[in-house]
Amino acid sequence: MAHKFFKKKLDNGVTVVFEQRKGSGVVSVAFAVPHGGIHEGFEEKGISHFIEHMLYKGTSKRNSKQISEEIEKIGGVLNGFTEEEMTAYWCKMPSKHLSVALDVLSDMIKNPLFDSGELEKERKVIFEEMKMRRDTPQIFVFDKIQSLLFTGSLSKDLIGTEKTMGSINREKMLERFKEIYSSNNIILCVVGDTNFEELCNFAEKNFSKVKENKINEPIVGLSNRILIDKRKGIDQANMIFAYHVPKASESEYYTGIVLNTILAGGMSSRLFQEIREKRNLAYAVKGSCHSAKNFGYNSIYIGTSPENIDKIKELILQEFDKLNVLDEKELKDAKEQLVGNSKISREDSQGQMVDLLYNEIYGDAARAYLYEKGIKKVKLGDVKKLAQLKDYSIIALVPE
Repeated sequence: MAHKFFKKKLDNGVTVVFEQRKGSGVVSVAFAVPHGGIHEGFEEKGISHFIEHMLYKGTSKRNSKQISEEIEKIGGVLNGFTEEEMTAYWCKMPSKHLSVALDVLSDMIKNPLFDSGELEKERKVIFEEMKMRRDTPQIFVFDKIQSLLFTGSLSKDLIGTEKTMGSINREKMLERFKEIYSSNNIILCVVGDTNFEELCNFAEKNFSKVKENKINEPIVGLSNRILIDKRKGIDQANMIFAYHVPKASESEYYTGIVLNTILAGGMSSRLFQEIREKRNLAYAVKGSCHSAKNFGYNSIYIGTSPENIDKIKELILQEFDKLNVLDEKELKDAKEQLVGNSKISREDSQGQMVDLLYNEIYGDAARAYLYEKGIKKVKLGDVKKLAQLKDYSIIALVPE
């Protein structure tokens, strides 16, 4: 049975996005805003992520424990995330408790206390998160690759630095929160067993129309650099090879996804077979797409021995060159793989909820249902053209 899709921009400015799944007994709910790390100035880097943390620390009605208890004690899962172009607060639970999910999440984004004492405590938590990310080699290289690919705010770590995080006080946080979390920027996204009218009625009653605060589009500059960083206490080199691809807001976006799949999308991909299976140079060989509204790049992660880095770089570039003889069968197989993976991901209400949110940020949530069509329209010549690399970036964290 096909799921029904609904979307409406309410008079108060809130956008409601909904996919109905009758009989599933489960619902995934998120409130989100189209603002993240890419929208921050250098001096306030990390403030979006800091605000996200603070919204879980208490409201005028609930303390932090009560926020999590109300969701978890009825079988729900509660979490949130900050990305470059979006911040979201979500939960997944039995659909009969939808009213609890809506009440708790809306309370968090409408009535956060930003208590000064809690703010100082959470600042310490984020400092520990920074250490964890820095001390985990694989996370570290993924965090740093954007600094080689882009200029401007996108080149700085989304989590911020000790200096910028140390400078964010309650007044600055409140000011930014009011700018970002106005009703016209709020998206309510729900996937599951409920009805659209109930969601719209809730959003209409619980959010007042306020003066619109427009989130300015960021300026993104492109660059390419190579960085080899040395560190004591590690045995393996963690390497990322990355290159620019079309943004998610562009029709050519799907070509980048297909190219990534052919090169490094799973155990049957060209690079996995060449680097791991044929030459035994690495354990992990993994490709990823990182396309958003304002930027796009693909990355290939390899965990290997330090002496293999130059050889692996050579093998990657050789595979790009070999794509000039890509045939229709391999292209068709990659498309089939992507369409199948998408169907599996969309089977889960949470995965579909996040996909709808991404597409709403990119321009329209309904685009999520055009994914298969977009993938199938990719032509052989499109992939070959994108594979003609003009430049690339590499980061490697190696043992000292």
